[in-house]
Amino acid sequence: MGIFSFFTKEKKANLDQGLAKTKESVFSKIGRAIAGKSTVDDDVLDELEEILITSDVGVDTTLRIIDRIQARIKRDKYLNTAELHKILKEEIVDLLIENEGEELKDFDSPLNSKPYVIMVVGVNGVGKTTTIGKLAYQFQKHGKKVYLGAADTFRAAAIEQLEIWGERTGAPVIRQKMGADPASVVFDTLKSAVANDADIVLIDTAGRLHNKVGLMNELSKIKNVMQKVVPDAPHEVLLVLDASTGQNAFEQAKQFTKATEVNALAITKLDGTAKGGVVLGISDQFQVPVKYIGLGEGIDHLQVFNRKEFVDSLFGDQMS
Repeated sequence: MGIFSFFTKEKKANLDQGLAKTKESVFSKIGRAIAGKSTVDDDVLDELEEILITSDVGVDTTLRIIDRIQARIKRDKYLNTAELHKILKEEIVDLLIENEGEELKDFDSPLNSKPYVIMVVGVNGVGKTTTIGKLAYQFQKHGKKVYLGAADTFRAAAIEQLEIWGERTGAPVIRQKMGADPASVVFDTLKSAVANDADIVLIDTAGRLHNKVGLMNELSKIKNVMQKVVPDAPHEVLLVLDASTGQNAFEQAKQFTKATEVNALAITKLDGTAKGGVVLGISDQFQVPVKYIGLGEGIDHLQVFNRKEFVDSLFGDQMS
């Protein structure tokens, strides 16, 4: 009980610290916008709309949030500014629940296949390989046997970085020489993982957002080769996005969701940006669940995304 309580508090502290810049630079503006107001009128809603849009929540998602608040005002007939904080949190959480369905509880959640194959995609520089390393650490900490596949064969640095993470976490890394066929690396990785009774396989892919057809063909080839070894693989196509790029992250999400069947998101570098609102907008607009968030450089600074905890931390005590 005591140990569990400690880790829960540590997780919350990491979340609060990771979202501090967004909370301070953007969402604290909401408090100033309603200062001296007794009711939520059109002026307050206009200011709220501007604040959400400029925090990279996105226009469409912002309008949906505003519409939901207006519906609450109409239903309840009267809404004062003290209630706005609570209602805003409730409506954002409800919006995320509607879009994302069942939520991952923790890194030790049961898997529906063995090995469970995760193909990780995203452009260079978003923290893709680092996210793979942190996932390997978390999964292994929870008793799962993890294999890593270095299928980003276009950059020697990517292979070397993955090997460093393999050494740090104790996860075997299957690799070939730079320039090798990525699909061949994936085939070797899955054969080895199956032979050694691995629970999870994490596949690093090339971080290039070249023309959509080329990207689609490359990822399709990798998936076809996977299925020769594990028929229903990949079980998860995890798109890694950098929160600090704001609207550019939306564009990357658009391109990758067109190129392949992305069914999970990891959003990184939330600790270094005031653009944490991008998590809300991307999860809403693309109807793909955010599964993981990166809150710092530490090996344990990757968390399973919890909608309510995220919104509570983002708005903070002054909005409770």
